[in-house]
Amino acid sequence: MRTHYCGTLRSEHIGQTVTLCGWVDRRRDHGGVIFVDLRDRTGVVQIASDPERTPEAYPKADALRNEYVVRVTGRVSQRPDESLNDKLPTGEVEIYAESIELLNAVSKQLPFQVSSSDTENVREDLRLKYRYLDLRRQRMAGNLKLRHNVIKAMRRFLEDCEQFIEVETPILTKSTPEGARDYLVPSRVNPGEFFALPQSPQLFKQLLMVSGMDRYYQIARCFRDEDLRADRQPEFTQLDMEMSFMDQDEVLALNEALIAHIYKEVRGQDIALPLPRITYADAMERYGTDRPDTRYGLELVNASDIMATSGFKVFSGAVKSGGVVKVLPIPGGNDVISNVQIKPGGDLFKEATEAGAKGLAYIRVKENGEIDTIGAIKDNLSPEQKEELLSRCGAEAGHLLLFGAGDTATVNKALDRLRQVVARRMNLIDESKHNLLWVVDFPMVEWNADDNRYEALHHPFTAPNPDDMADLSTARAVAYDIILNGYEIGGGSLRIYQRDVQEKVFELIGLSEEEARAKFGFLLEAFEFGTPPHAGIAYGLDRLVMLLAGEDSIRDTIAFPKTQNASCLLTEAPAGVDKSQLKELFIASTYVPKKDEKKDEKEDASK
Repeated sequence: MRTHYCGTLRSEHIGQTVTLCGWVDRRRDHGGVIFVDLRDRTGVVQIASDPERTPEAYPKADALRNEYVVRVTGRVSQRPDESLNDKLPTGEVEIYAESIELLNAVSKQLPFQVSSSDTENVREDLRLKYRYLDLRRQRMAGNLKLRHNVIKAMRRFLEDCEQFIEVETPILTKSTPEGARDYLVPSRVNPGEFFALPQSPQLFKQLLMVSGMDRYYQIARCFRDEDLRADRQPEFTQLDMEMSFMDQDEVLALNEALIAHIYKEVRGQDIALPLPRITYADAMERYGTDRPDTRYGLELVNASDIMATSGFKVFSGAVKSGGVVKVLPIPGGNDVISNVQIKPGGDLFKEATEAGAKGLAYIRVKENGEIDTIGAIKDNLSPEQKEELLSRCGAEAGHLLLFGAGDTATVNKALDRLRQVVARRMNLIDESKHNLLWVVDFPMVEWNADDNRYEALHHPFTAPNPDDMADLSTARAVAYDIILNGYEIGGGSLRIYQRDVQEKVFELIGLSEEEARAKFGFLLEAFEFGTPPHAGIAYGLDRLVMLLAGEDSIRDTIAFPKTQNASCLLTEAPAGVDKSQLKELFIASTYVPKKDEKKDEKEDASK
């Protein structure tokens, strides 16, 4: 059918006769000479036809329209100097069409323009409904190629350089809901019982370490029935890894080499190693988040000790009740951020309150260290307290200080959100930077006040720090997350590999002995047959590719993604099924449509 791909032709092919297949990207008639840009997944090349040089092909070229599928045979020629196109890799050459065969035409009006020369912004719902057309576009084709290259680089590094073995783990498995909701699959041959789609291959990959596989990896499909955001999907892909007989430093060093290999192969960029490390406690203290974006400053400052004895009761009361007072110092903020934005009704005030804060206090630093504010802050700070506050914040004339006061979690969440908003507004983020770092020493557990119990911060199979075994409720985990520009792209830990330790952790998070045996008995039993020390990590492949591609949503790095309400506009899934199917599964739906939904169904049926 063809001898070459469109985007591969160069000046060294001049004089050769080639056959190409692809889609008409666009057609132009220049005074009797017809030019057709022919496109396939590798790129675009120009096809030329005129009545004198290509008399047989000319009428067919004249009849072509956008997105027609054609096969073209012709001789590769040098473009005239005046028509060279240095924006295209194929811009030095063109093919004079000796023959054109129409393989398929377009019989309906295109829902949007597909041409690589078109800059029209198309609504996302339309792009997803006609995803097969969207994937022809240069941007999406490029993203899928980038995704392929990332996966290829991962495979080559792990298999060829580090002796990893790829093993597939089950998709139909047991429901063990500890995090997000499971997707459940009813069993026809076991009435009343259910499989679950895996949220991760966690237990199976640990069992592979028990089996002696030593170094496992998988490009794994995972499923979570959770509320969606721009960087989440109900089904997603991760690079899953597990390793035996390696400590944390060895695991991190191997993964740094993996990331460096990906960047070198995919972006041609060298990554400085080793990557910086920051503890969870330090990250929360300085940035208010465990996934800090370090491309810019704006670090938080803890002023609790200063404000504990101040006359400003909002601040002193927060500290006395066990909370904190923290400051977001903004150099040059006085010139950019107005009082209206900070006061009730302003956009920064709204950002803070949406994150849980009750309000937003501020101080503006003037010349000679004078401060300007509203309310009672200024009048209730002693000269010594004011001097210490400004010194600790590194505040000079022009600084704006934004305050958060209350429980630690709320203050961190609010100031982290403000830090990001301010950085974007003041153009402090260098978009060309790719700042990577490790966050380590996470807490083992956190208290869930709603359920009145501890729950694992990562998952209950994470090993506690050996120095903290005396009290697991305050123990640090031997866990690590890798962060890229404020996004967690991967996370893992050393695993528990001794039955008695695993049982203690299950007990800590509120699992009875019977529940632990029912849910995880197979794992506990495996720990009694010679389980090696092991560790693992998983990367969110969709999110990593999103960041490498410079996209804002992982939907633009997945071939056929779901919408934010977990539906597929292309196939109209999920959808109802025939009652006979449900009967075979011994299932009956208890869902009762609302009145307006019933009305919509009748209207659809009438159409």
